[in-house]
Amino acid sequence: MKKTPNDGPVIIKKYANRRLYNTETSSYITLDHLAAMTREGRDFKVVDARSDDDITHNVLTQIIMEEEARGQTLLPVSFLRQLIALYGDSMQAMVPGYLEASMDSFRRNQEQFKTAVEGAFAHSPFAEIAKRNMAMFDAATSAFKAPGMAGAAGDVPAASKDDEIAALRAELAKLQDKVEKLGQ
Repeated sequence: MKKTPNDGPVIIKKYANRRLYNTETSSYITLDHLAAMTREGRDFKVVDARSDDDITHNVLTQIIMEEEARGQTLLPVSFLRQLIALYGDSMQAMVPGYLEASMDSFRRNQEQFKTAVEGAFAHSPFAEIAKRNMAMFDAATSAFKAPGMAGAAGDVPAASKDDEIAALRAELAKLQDKVEKLGQ
């Protein structure tokens, strides 16, 4: 029976020889395949083939390390140092929840930010540059889209959205003023 995305997570078995086996497609895959599945919003669980232990966290961390090693740096050194310093700290238990809430907020604001930036540069010589930058922004943030998060923006109260949009517009106005001053 073929699984659909609604049937639950795809089970990936990791063998001692480091090979990953996708039980849905009955084929061996690579970490790049798992990264693509993540970007597509496919839920999966990686288990050790021998012990059946859930090792999803370790494999996802490995994917991040490989992306960073390829020059796809997303995590600044200062952030990594701060994160490492929190291990063993009394605040360690709060960090995962805080980071998850921060990423959820980032995802909710992404579309509003994109719309505001595109509108601000629509009739300027920087329109094409802004489009390319937004494409890079979309590519960078696609890794943070969790399954089922497409409608998450609707969870924010309207007043909060209006305040965020007003703040973004004010920032954009400042940036436009700086750009105009540089062009003079």
